[in-house]
Amino acid sequence: MRLHSMTVTAFGPYPGGTRIDFDELTSAGLFLLHGATGAGKTSVLDAVCYALYGGVPGARQGMRLRSDHADPYEPTEVVLELTVGGRRLEVTRRPEQPRPKKGRAGSTTDKALTLLRERAGGEWKALSRSHREIGDEIKLALGMSREQFCQVVMLPQGEFARFLRSDAADRAALLGKLFDTGRFEAVEQWLAGRRRTAEAAIRAQDEALVAVAHRMAQAAGPISASHPMPELTAGETELTDTVTLWADATRAEAAERRDVAAVELTAAEAAHRAAGHALETARQTAALQQRHAAARTRDEELEAARGEFDQHVRRLERAAAADRVAPALHARDRAAQDQARAARRRAETTAPLPPDLTGAGADDLTGRERQIRQDLGRLDAARRAEQRAAAIVADRARLEREAAADDELERDTGGWLTTWDQRRDTCRARLDTAQEAATAAEALAARLETALRRQDAARRCETLDAQEREAAEALLAARTAAADAHEHWLALKERRLRSVAAELAATLATGTDCPVCGSADHPRPARPGDDHVDGAAEDAALAAHRRAETDRGRAETALLTLRDRLAAARVDAGDGTSVQLAADVDALTTQEATARRTAGDVHPAREELRRAEAEYTGRLDTQRETQKRQAARASQREALDAELDGLRAQLAEAGGGDGGIAERADRLERRARLLADAAEAARALADAEVRLTDAEAQLADAARSAGFDHPQQAAEALLTTDERAALQRRVETHRDKRAAVQAELTDHQVREAAAAPPADPEAARRAMEAATTALRTASAVADTWTDRDTQLARLAREAARQTQDLAPLREEHARLRRLSHLASGTSAENELRMRLESYVLAARLEQVAAAASVRLRRMSSGRYTLAHTDARASGRTRSGLGLRVVDAWTGTERDTATLSGGETFSASLALALGLADVVTDEAGAVRLDTLFIDEGFGSLDDQTLDEVLDVLDSLRERDRAVGIVSHVADLRTRIPAQLEVVKGRTGSFVRHRVPAPARHFATGAGGHRVGRQP
Repeated sequence: MRLHSMTVTAFGPYPGGTRIDFDELTSAGLFLLHGATGAGKTSVLDAVCYALYGGVPGARQGMRLRSDHADPYEPTEVVLELTVGGRRLEVTRRPEQPRPKKGRAGSTTDKALTLLRERAGGEWKALSRSHREIGDEIKLALGMSREQFCQVVMLPQGEFARFLRSDAADRAALLGKLFDTGRFEAVEQWLAGRRRTAEAAIRAQDEALVAVAHRMAQAAGPISASHPMPELTAGETELTDTVTLWADATRAEAAERRDVAAVELTAAEAAHRAAGHALETARQTAALQQRHAAARTRDEELEAARGEFDQHVRRLERAAAADRVAPALHARDRAAQDQARAARRRAETTAPLPPDLTGAGADDLTGRERQIRQDLGRLDAARRAEQRAAAIVADRARLEREAAADDELERDTGGWLTTWDQRRDTCRARLDTAQEAATAAEALAARLETALRRQDAARRCETLDAQEREAAEALLAARTAAADAHEHWLALKERRLRSVAAELAATLATGTDCPVCGSADHPRPARPGDDHVDGAAEDAALAAHRRAETDRGRAETALLTLRDRLAAARVDAGDGTSVQLAADVDALTTQEATARRTAGDVHPAREELRRAEAEYTGRLDTQRETQKRQAARASQREALDAELDGLRAQLAEAGGGDGGIAERADRLERRARLLADAAEAARALADAEVRLTDAEAQLADAARSAGFDHPQQAAEALLTTDERAALQRRVETHRDKRAAVQAELTDHQVREAAAAPPADPEAARRAMEAATTALRTASAVADTWTDRDTQLARLAREAARQTQDLAPLREEHARLRRLSHLASGTSAENELRMRLESYVLAARLEQVAAAASVRLRRMSSGRYTLAHTDARASGRTRSGLGLRVVDAWTGTERDTATLSGGETFSASLALALGLADVVTDEAGAVRLDTLFIDEGFGSLDDQTLDEVLDVLDSLRERDRAVGIVSHVADLRTRIPAQLEVVKGRTGSFVRHRVPAPARHFATGAGGHRVGRQP
């Protein structure tokens, strides 16, 4: 990486556009960056770091980048041109910053800006405007982070002096940042985590095994007394063997007790079966004896009921004979019923007839009916004509009603149509009014919205006016406080500069070298005066100044923000006051509400007009239809009148003088039906009397045949179905009982049981209960020991499976424990107690020490070299990161803390350069063609300074340019190429001083050249 040029604008102490030409400064290899304290030397390095990474070095993070001396309209910007990886790049960065608004009060905030361009083919080509993309591109091109860049390119001597004398932990912190060894620490943590996980898994498995053992102890029950469970603790190495031996012994005794219980159960089952057989035999014998006694009792009862049984049998036999006569009885009864009904029918049908026909026969009645039917036939034509005339009269009445209704409808329709024009105009006027109100309401709503915005803006103006006055007063107070704090700090700073010799003298001790002159003798050290100011007081004043500046900036920002808001509110409010605008809002609100209410009638008005037009169309159609019906009705009325006149003439010719044709025909029809019914009833009565006579003769014959003297006896002997079934059941029941009793008395088992002694089932039952109790007890004992044996077997299998699972876990834990302790440096195998990360850092430190020794040997005229040591440290101190200095003059190694001030600077510079070489190689061998070394040269004598400068000058062999940042005046004569930073009340500017024949010029605060020097 080589820097070509950089332009800073309104950055740090540089108010205008200040350009630094690194190509001109680095042409000689070494160049000096010097200037008064606080002029802005470090700000040059900050600008380089900010251009590349968008941030300043870590110790100065959070500082204010914008220059306090810059013009408010001048943006803060850094433009850096460099070559890295063979690519010519230009990076432009602007931070987020406030900017005054053009032409009006207030300020606005410009967002951060980042630009990246590349020069190719003689032209600049834009690559990106994204902060993230440009940051990734720069980091990828340089191959290092911002921390590594600040440590390697801008060599901070103070840090490396501390690094040289620090302990192993501090060295590990710095080397870990530079070489990114966090992954090795992650490996240590990963191994430790895996080890803890394995330990937890083993402990969980042990606890599960102990839990299984406790469950086995519970399942063993009484066996626990003879085989108690041993003391078990999770984590013991002998846990699995102890559990296995105890489980085997417990299972063996449980199996033995299970077998004994099984033998006892077999004996109890045999005794129970014998008692059951005896109980069943006693119960059967007792039941047979009871059956015999019961059969004898029932036999005696049946013999006593023998007479009643014989009477029922005779009653059934007589009923069976009567059943043969029953059909003739039923036929005679039916014939008698038919004859009675026919007589009643004959009387009913002859009652309406004239007295002379009451006793007439069927033939006479039928003749009279035939004569009447002939008269009815002659009246049919006249009756149809009469019915048609009646229908015509009804039609004429219907036509008259329809004509009256149509006349009324026509009058109503005509009256409505005469008002149509007025009705239509009224509806249209209502709709027009509502539509105009809707249009006006929209316009009023827009005006009301504008009035509301103006009213709100006017109210904001009143509030912001008061806030703006308060903010202006606060800004005035903040500016006064900032100016006072700045003057106070400058005064203290000047007083401290006048007494800085006394501060340096306070650090001197007898026998130590002076950091200014290098002498070990201090004959006249300076003494502090009455107005002496120490560093703490100056730092406190500086901090107070910075806080005051911060408060001033905040007050300015707050005031500008309020003014912006106030100007915007005034533009929105216009010329009116809040009171006037409130009155306008009230008036517009009332007008808009009135218009909205009127506009709400648009839809009802439109619907009313639509309904009126539809009704107009319907009434026109109704009027036309009514006129058509009236014309058709007149023609129909004329035709009906003509037909009715003809029918009336026909009826007059056929009239009977007795109320009309229809009434006469109805009277003849009724008389004919009466005669027909009477004739039919007379014939039915004659037939019924004949059937009754025949049925009585057949009944008498059937009774004699069945053995009855008279039909009445047969009728009395008949039984109903229920009576017959009841007698039959009694007879059959008696017979079945007697057969069952005889079968019971003749059964050989019953006879044998009756001959045997009386049985005792109760004694057999008691014996059976005793055997059952014994069997239950034996079965429960056998089941208990079988269950215990089964549970113990299952739990033993589970314990064996867990034991098998524990073996690989213990092996893995042992391996992880060994690796974890080895990586963390706590293992006995790790003789140096060196952690894995320390081991890697030790290798890097060894490379750094080797690279640094090459330059330290030259700086010390071959006397000193640096050596890495991995000797074991005492106590809990980390090993592997020790540094020793080897003194070639004495041939001994000693601690780096024993070096003098100048020797410490040389060693730390060599260490920084060596670290830069190693980090560069680690970053992918990116060439670092430009380096900066910050301070520390004042502690060197002339000879050592020459040797150091020779070493730095030798860096050009690798085509490097080195910039030295120092106050040492002697360097200005030794290094011809210089960049001087000059400070003033209006800001700082730089002067380039390079050897002839190059031109020398100074760049002013505005970026213009202010002079030349030969």
